[in-house]
Amino acid sequence: MTVLLVAVGAAVGAAVRFHVATRLDGRVPYGTFAVNVVGSLLLGFLSARALGGDAAALLGTGFCGGLTTYSAFAVQTTRLGPLTVRAAAYAVATVGVSVGAAALGFLLGA
Repeated sequence: MTVLLVAVGAAVGAAVRFHVATRLDGRVPYGTFAVNVVGSLLLGFLSARALGGDAAALLGTGFCGGLTTYSAFAVQTTRLGPLTVRAAAYAVATVGVSVGAAALGFLLGA
């Protein structure tokens, strides 16, 4: 049952990510940035709520895992120009804001 919950959550999360990315990504991948930040905020919140079992599988591992994306982040950072200030700024902003969002989510959920 747990595997099914993860799969359902991931399917929904990935569909949301695809929709947001196709709407917002352009010269700068704002959609990917947005889903990574929102997913980090939500996962921080869920972690603070200490969800376990089925809820954690569906929402944490499944939905947040499907919503956020490291692979697209890595590819899009490279496409901004390998070893450029623009790519470095995007990478630092994504990681910094996502970690901050996770911390904020944790505080909100506590």
